[in-house]
Formats: sequence, C-alpha cells, structure tokens
Amino acid sequence: MGGKVVQVVGHDGSFSAYLAMPEGTPKAGMVVIQEIFGVNAVMRDITESYAAQGYAALCPDLFWRIEPNVQLSDKSDEEWKRAFVLMNAFDPDKGVDDIDAAIDYLRDHVGVAKVGAVGFCLGGMLAFLTAARTDVDASVSYYGVNLDKRLEEAEKLAQPLMLHIAGKDQFVSPAAQETIKAGLHNHPQVTINVYDAQDHAFAREGGAHFDAQAAELANRRTADFFSDHLSA
Repeated sequence: MGGKVVQVVGHDGSFSAYLAMPEGTPKAGMVVIQEIFGVNAVMRDITESYAAQGYAALCPDLFWRIEPNVQLSDKSDEEWKRAFVLMNAFDPDKGVDDIDAAIDYLRDHVGVAKVGAVGFCLGGMLAFLTAARTDVDASVSYYGVNLDKRLEEAEKLAQPLMLHIAGKDQFVSPAAQETIKAGLHNHPQVTINVYDAQDHAFAREGGAHFDAQAAELANRRTADFFSDHLSA
C-alpha cells in the first residue's frame, strides 16, 4: 500500500484526491469525506486504513474551489479559525457533485463495482447528502453537522445509511439531535447509533475529545455495515 495524489474530472473542473489502494484486488471502493481541516494527515491516515481493510479508498479535496490542498490541524486557534472560514465559504451542493465524481472515478478508473462513502463532521453531513443524491451503495456519517436542517432529503434515501451521533456534541445541540432522531428513526434505510457520553470528533485519533473505546465501537459498527452492504 501507499497513497498517491490523483486528478478527478468533476462536473465543472478537475481536482485532486488522495488515493490509497489495498494489496491485491480491492473488494469495493470507499470515498472518504474530509472534515473542515482539508485532506490533512488525519484524513490520509483514515484513507490508508480503509485500503488496509481491502478497499480502494479515495479522499477528494472538496475545498479546491476556495483554496486547493488545504491541510490544517486541530492544534491551534489560528487553524480552527481558518477552518471555519473555509467551511462558511464552502458550497455543500458543489461538494456533493465532487463526491459523485469521486464515486465515478472509483468505478471507471479503478474498476470496482460497489462504492461506499464515509464522512466526518462537515463530511458527516455530506455523507448524508451523498446517500440521498448519488448512486453510492452505502454511507456512514460520523457526528455530521446541520443534519437537522437537511431532513427533507431523507425521502430520497434509497441506499443504507448509518449515523454515529455524539450525545454531547458541542456543534450539534440536544434539540438538533432530537430532531434528527425523530426525523430518521423510522426510515427503513437508516441505522442510528448514539454515544451518549461523547463530544464531537470522538473518533479522531489525537483529537481533544478522542475516546478510544467509543471510536473502536463506532469503527467496528462501520466495518460490519460496509461488509454487509458492499460485498459482491
């Protein structure tokens, strides 16, 4: 294994993406959807971890229209401020278009039949929209933000979606969480997991709120979910 940067032809331009391939033939494709910090070391490591699980994993640069090749960390106030500026300037609809192009890249250039998508924070919201708007085969959202404002999209969900919700998420209020759960709990395609004691980004290794036990549980549930829905 070992990742490389590739170019993806999108709906209105080309952009870079980090591609990690498994040893041998990939069992499926995986689009890894970035947080607000860009395609940084954390996202590349996650992409590599999916390659280690047997997936052709691709992490697209979704901020390319604003600033290509953003690689921030969560370690300084300055980087946080920059990340929020980027998020506020970001167009989620264009982001979903780019994710759709990344799905096509994996199918057309790598040759996989099925493709999943997994996203974190901003990427968690985009994973939800990807499930609603594209032909992705299965999606997972980790502590997605602003889902409560996007629930009208749920009627378009035709493929399986798993949500990991942090019960003490500082960026998703208790009221917003209740709205999400009430709006989706009866949906036949949606599985909701709530981690009552966890804050936002509890699965980000090295992050301030990382919880190894909760992350291991969420990641195991995710692995089983994708194994069920992306097998040939």
